[in-house]
Amino acid sequence: MRILITGGSGQLGQEWVGYLNRKEVEFISLPSADLDITDFEDTNRVLSNLRPDLIINCAAYTKVDQAEDEPEIAHQVNGQAVANLAQYCAKKNIKLVHFSTDYVFPGTKDDMEKLPDGYPEDHPTNPVNTYGESKLEGEKAILESGCDFLLIRVSWMCGKYGSNFVKTILQLAESRDELKVVNDQFGCPSFTKNVVENSWELIDQGKEGVFHLTSNGKITWYDFASEIFKQAGVSIKLNPVDSSEFPTKAKRPAFSLLSTEKIANISGVTLVEWEEGLKTMLAELKV
Repeated sequence: MRILITGGSGQLGQEWVGYLNRKEVEFISLPSADLDITDFEDTNRVLSNLRPDLIINCAAYTKVDQAEDEPEIAHQVNGQAVANLAQYCAKKNIKLVHFSTDYVFPGTKDDMEKLPDGYPEDHPTNPVNTYGESKLEGEKAILESGCDFLLIRVSWMCGKYGSNFVKTILQLAESRDELKVVNDQFGCPSFTKNVVENSWELIDQGKEGVFHLTSNGKITWYDFASEIFKQAGVSIKLNPVDSSEFPTKAKRPAFSLLSTEKIANISGVTLVEWEEGLKTMLAELKV
């Protein structure tokens, strides 16, 4: 089986490369510079030459606030590019593995009360910002294409590669004695190592459809930061604050917890407690 990883230089793409290097499989990893998946003709030309049996799409526009100023670019990368891949996969009868986000849901406080275990896969979507809208466009393109697919939604993604909340908060602590962290947004992190391992299990079992994949738990960013500093042995004063103290261009959902009940019931899938996922990540970072 020949696997193509798009967006191979990103946080999730690099995790896939490291994982597949330890497997006896043939794979090709392409950064966006070598494959412009927003260009339909270029996508078909490159893919026809490579002839993959499976495409794992890790390419994404993830600048949530910047997307409000660059909606066209966000929709090109997260929407049209996904449509291009899905159409190719449908035509060639190969599987597309694609990663989406908790931000396709509205994240209201009412939903938090009604859905204490998080949004199930089939809950109606209704994003509150451009980034979420662009990711939903990609999801719809896959569903409409008729291709064989695995659509995996993740949230608060963190790993040893790229930039993320864990790395940022540790860097801030190096130059400050005190930090304010939002304490009214609820969710749970997805650690790239666990995401890749469980996604591969789904691929290996021939699963298809939509799955939510995070670690276990329900926390705020303040809870997350507190545990990061605790495990890293960093002494710093943390102050919990409301989101209103950090106004952002893009609206953030107050609740973005994803229910993992569906994927947790699949034999071979192992979801980690969020504290354990963090411990593994910090060990990888040698913190």
